Amino acid sequence: MELDVRHLRVLCAIADTGSVRKAARRLGMTQPSLTTQLHRIERTVGGRLFTRERTGSRPTALGHSVLSRARPLITEMDALVAAARAEAAGPGRRRLRIGSVGSRAVPAWLRRIHDRLPETDTTIHIDISAIALLHLVAAEQLDTAFVHESEGFPLHLPAGTEQRVLLAREPQFVALAETHPAAGRPVVSLADLARDTWMVDPTADHEYAALRRVFAEAGLDPRVIQVRDNATAAELVASGEAVRPCQPTSPPGPGTVLRPVHGDPLAVRLLLTWRPDTVGGPALDGLWDDLRHAYLDLAGGNAVYREWLHRHNRSLHSLLAPAPPPARAGEGGRP
Repeated sequence: MELDVRHLRVLCAIADTGSVRKAARRLGMTQPSLTTQLHRIERTVGGRLFTRERTGSRPTALGHSVLSRARPLITEMDALVAAARAEAAGPGRRRLRIGSVGSRAVPAWLRRIHDRLPETDTTIHIDISAIALLHLVAAEQLDTAFVHESEGFPLHLPAGTEQRVLLAREPQFVALAETHPAAGRPVVSLADLARDTWMVDPTADHEYAALRRVFAEAGLDPRVIQVRDNATAAELVASGEAVRPCQPTSPPGPGTVLRPVHGDPLAVRLLLTWRPDTVGGPALDGLWDDLRHAYLDLAGGNAVYREWLHRHNRSLHSLLAPAPPPARAGEGGRP
């Protein structure tokens, strides 16, 4: 077997995620098939590239050596493909490649961008993994990405990228059946839901670990299941089989209600990331302003979120980080 770029991406995915299971999800493969491919790669190079531990997979000395050579090759290949696509699009055609985790602010963000930049070919890439999006920005496959960071589990910012905080602490609410005993309360406590089964998406970075951290601090140990399919998850909540954390901007699904959690123990930080050599100056400020207003509009239209703000004596505009001063004319960046 000869190694190619696909094999190098496999090795980088395992190293970046820290496990074969998570790497398989990122690459859209099954864990057994990725394990088989890793064994073939190791046979080709003549040694073990990762140690399998209880906490995950770590590169061996040989693995570090291979990875140090693989990453520049992948970056160069990604840059080559990006340049070729840009040239194929035509010299006068502007392109903007946006990435985002799942957020209801994204459609309004895109509408604002389309209205402001009607001549720009804007595309969107949605991924539940913030880590995957950050790597796509670093590899110049995305120009910017809107991500969230679970409290207590800071994201590692890849070299060559920068970030701006949109919201330092967004509280996470909980979705539960409208027939749940706690559904009639304006605010629920973790103790109210200690006997419930909680549900998280296994593909979301650190969501499970962040939930477990909050339970441990509260001295609780409820059952937590991992469900990847959103439709199934919604049905489980509506039927009363489980509860789950959710964004405060989410509308309640059929048969469910959204409630804040007392003390707001669950939270994320909202970030905009970019490469300053591709997006910066007025271009970045425009994207930032579009995202900020999209989020404000979304939060303002959500009755449960508005009530949370009222109880905390906060306004919508104080919720977000202040807008930065306008960039000087001539500062770099596109589109």
